[in-house]
Amino acid sequence: MTRPRIRVAAYVIRHCANPEVLVFGHIGMPEAGTQVPAGGAEPGESLEEAVLREVAEETGLLTATVVRQIAVENKPHPDTGQPRRTSFFLLQAPADTSDAWDHQVNGDGDDAGLTFSCRFLPLPLEQPLADDQDAWLGRIDPRWTTVTVDSQ
Repeated sequence: MTRPRIRVAAYVIRHCANPEVLVFGHIGMPEAGTQVPAGGAEPGESLEEAVLREVAEETGLLTATVVRQIAVENKPHPDTGQPRRTSFFLLQAPADTSDAWDHQVNGDGDDAGLTFSCRFLPLPLEQPLADDQDAWLGRIDPRWTTVTVDSQ
């Protein structure tokens, strides 16, 4: 049996009048859809370190903090069918974080050098995210008092 690729995904929430989640789109690649920061954990890296690194690499945001893990999802890659295990994390961004910005992806992953258009969207979302990344958003209590951790 093939071991799953270990991944993380970030729900970076900004509390303003209503909670908002950080998303991005690939500039010049609308077919990639709207996404949250996500990617593989590196060997020896904790999941918390991985999620903060992915947020920084894909959005440039360095001020997000991890609140807690909210779900673990076992789901094959949509294109390759390879097994993967994604841990979804709730993160908090400062209320004064910019509404929108463009960011050139750094790091050494497949998306290095691409430019992402980052923005905050109010919750609940009006449109689904790519690859069903929004599946666990409903588990977030806007007051942060409870978040159900689930495994699928």
